[in-house]
Amino acid sequence: MNAPMSVDLREAEADSLQESTVADVSWSSEEPLSLVSIDGSVLLGRISVPLVEVFTAHEQRARTSQAYVRSAVGTRLRVTSTSTAHDSRASRLTVTQRDKDSGLTVQTTLSRPAGLRILRIETLLTNTSDRPLTVTAIATSFGIAETEDLGGIRLGTAASEWLAENRWREAALDEVLPYVDLALHDQDARGHHSITSHGAWSSGEHLPAAYLGDRRSEEAVAWQIETSAGWHMDFSATREGAVLSLLGPTDLEHHFARRLEPGESFEAVPVAVAVSTHGREGAFAQLTAYRRWLRDVNPRVDDLPVVYNDFMNTLMGHPTTEVLLPLIREAAAAGAEVFCIDAGWFADPELGDYWDTIGEWTEASGRFTGGLRAVVDEIHRLGMRSGIWLEPEIVGAQSPIADELPDDAFFQRFGQRVREHDRFHLDLRHPMVRRHLDGVIDRLIADLGVSYFKFDYNINPGAGTEWRATRAGDGLLAHTRAFRDWLVGIGKRHPHVLIENCSSGAMRADYSLLGVTHLQSTSDQQDFRLYPPIAASAPAHILPEQCGNWAYPAADMTREEMAFTLVTGLSGRLYLSGFLDELTSAQRALVHEAVELHRRDRHQLRSATPFWPLGLPAWDDPVVCLGLRHKDGETLYIWDRGDEPAEVLIPGVYGTASTIFPASASAWSLDPQQAGLAMRTLDGPTARVIRVEKDI
Repeated sequence: MNAPMSVDLREAEADSLQESTVADVSWSSEEPLSLVSIDGSVLLGRISVPLVEVFTAHEQRARTSQAYVRSAVGTRLRVTSTSTAHDSRASRLTVTQRDKDSGLTVQTTLSRPAGLRILRIETLLTNTSDRPLTVTAIATSFGIAETEDLGGIRLGTAASEWLAENRWREAALDEVLPYVDLALHDQDARGHHSITSHGAWSSGEHLPAAYLGDRRSEEAVAWQIETSAGWHMDFSATREGAVLSLLGPTDLEHHFARRLEPGESFEAVPVAVAVSTHGREGAFAQLTAYRRWLRDVNPRVDDLPVVYNDFMNTLMGHPTTEVLLPLIREAAAAGAEVFCIDAGWFADPELGDYWDTIGEWTEASGRFTGGLRAVVDEIHRLGMRSGIWLEPEIVGAQSPIADELPDDAFFQRFGQRVREHDRFHLDLRHPMVRRHLDGVIDRLIADLGVSYFKFDYNINPGAGTEWRATRAGDGLLAHTRAFRDWLVGIGKRHPHVLIENCSSGAMRADYSLLGVTHLQSTSDQQDFRLYPPIAASAPAHILPEQCGNWAYPAADMTREEMAFTLVTGLSGRLYLSGFLDELTSAQRALVHEAVELHRRDRHQLRSATPFWPLGLPAWDDPVVCLGLRHKDGETLYIWDRGDEPAEVLIPGVYGTASTIFPASASAWSLDPQQAGLAMRTLDGPTARVIRVEKDI
């Protein structure tokens, strides 16, 4: 077939037909499949590169470099068949290619959700030869810019860290891919710029999402890599221009390899790529809509309840009947709908730290007067659902479970269990592990009536496990897929149960897991002044309705400080904590006001689109602003972290502005101007929720 080739499908919308292109792709008898564009995007396909690159133990690159381009197998792939499909949710193009030398067949499916400018790209490798073949890396690659255009394109990536998540930054593409006159040398560059994960914290160092923006055209491309195991982003330069390669785990970065016996197949890690002509925020808006589409594949009932959790700046893992009961009463009075008992409920208070003893998940006999059931019954009596904390994948080195399960139930390397900070890591592929954890979950639901689980993940076990794996990274990927499947199984058995994805805050926040869970804790940050840039940036990576932002009011806070932490909670899913029983009546009234507002407006989160009028915040920005655009208007969440009042202009925001939280506090001055909304804050720290309604 001659290149370029465009595949058109027709979509029925209401009573009319609208022509829609899945993607512009090209191939020929002498060239492999490449992506030309999505809806004419000029940031994708400016140069032609194979869409799929495959690296094997036998053959890596056809031309040497450090980048994930020019693979020998990828260069030789040729299209053998295509098919298209369409339903009400998406249009799909499936292209099959084969490398006759290695005998490897590559089937790539490009899914285009209805109404969106985004592709989800899935690749299946099959060994059709008569001998084993070992794959070491698989890349999905795009030509993103010609050489002379690199200076005008900005790359946005986000560093992440425990207590300091979602720190976005930009750099010119020619800063990371310097001009070296490749045309003169008549060769591609041999270097690259890479961003990679390490171990099992998929967002522990960097977010598995990023963007490119063209300053001249306002076009942008944003993407995410959907895995809880290793991933890698790679930027490289050819003679023609720049290439973006997105990968799951690799041999070099993640100790990954997968041996395929004749006839055996392997699914690569999926990626999603969005385009927009409205800049970075337009591309993020596409990803936001896509994430909702992705979650609908495995629909989970979620009425967005207000959750109170006893951990943050409160019990910190030391619950007892005596301290819980006052908190339960005050949480119910404030309007919380779920009360989650966090860590420590299983630990004997006489034995001290429970870190290396977890794994049985039975209540501590000496911790609860009358037993844990009496505490949970009180939660239910006051009209709330009960929740409980677990770290299901982890077994303490001193836990009886460590001896009851065989060695191959745990992560292993070099013939020994992987031990990290006095803990072992379970392998969800092992049938005994599945039976153990299914028994724990089913028992807690049946015996206590628990309907909310907070699943935590507090160690990084490293490269993975070598049990039933070619290399450790292969074992890690297989475990994370089994863990996701286990979560899906809980939903099928118990469709009323809600699951929070937590991992030392947000160290494993990715849409392999977020596609099948309800809530994501956005941080473990205990300093209310430091939380705003985390909460404000989170919707670039996590759906607003999944952003569990902690609010932890305390009796020693001023009224403005109380409002400040509550605004943080209100900027996503209000995740309440704190010693509510120690608050004054005026302080309690402010908490009640926040909960009432959240319960009234939370339906807007399901369709809200995030935007950042002041830009994605830097970690030390004194003023931070998140906007959520919904059908009723726009809501701004603004934090001033300075000590003195500030004059702030929120550009591009127009309409009638009013403060909706806190309603009774001293007002910030709001002055609609031609350039946007001007305001003057108070002595800080201070924060407000402002509703902007469009003038008719």
